[in-house]
Amino acid sequence: MNIIDCREMACPAPVISVKKALQEQNELRVLLDDGAPRENVARFARNRGMEVIEEREGTGWAVIIKGNNEATQSREVSASNGDQVLLITSDRLGDGPEELGRLLMKNFIHTLLETETSPQRIFFMNTGVFLSIEGSDVFEALEKLQGMGVEIFSCGLCLDFFNLKEKARVGGTTNMLTTADSLLNARQVIKL
Repeated sequence: MNIIDCREMACPAPVISVKKALQEQNELRVLLDDGAPRENVARFARNRGMEVIEEREGTGWAVIIKGNNEATQSREVSASNGDQVLLITSDRLGDGPEELGRLLMKNFIHTLLETETSPQRIFFMNTGVFLSIEGSDVFEALEKLQGMGVEIFSCGLCLDFFNLKEKARVGGTTNMLTTADSLLNARQVIKL
């Protein structure tokens, strides 16, 4: 089993390194820092139908990934084809007064519960991650959307940057590779 060392790598480098390595081999032992790097790599592998074993190793983690390359590659290509994706990069909507922008964003997300069509995925990036944390004005609406089958993701790097990792309660954390793949394979991307 090959070992790749992804410690001290910034997002999305660990996931990209693992993706490249999995194109050549079915089993990997990946050395990772705790937090977003470990979570992102484990989720990346699980989302592609691979077995993931996480073991504490010193101050970091070893993530063992086992799977089938052909199944992984075909699942990756079809995972997000045809989706309608929302990309929310701010905690407010528009460029006007902050208070109005926050009210518009709150109303928009609450209105998603009433529309006939829901997006398949919502990605929160930059200050948009403030919407996905416990206590936000739209937290309960996001939980309801998730219960309706909408996949919700917050940028792990953004959560870390704003020291919000512990407050993230709805959806999952994601990395730039997964976000880019989803946006590029989506039928429609709506950026707010």
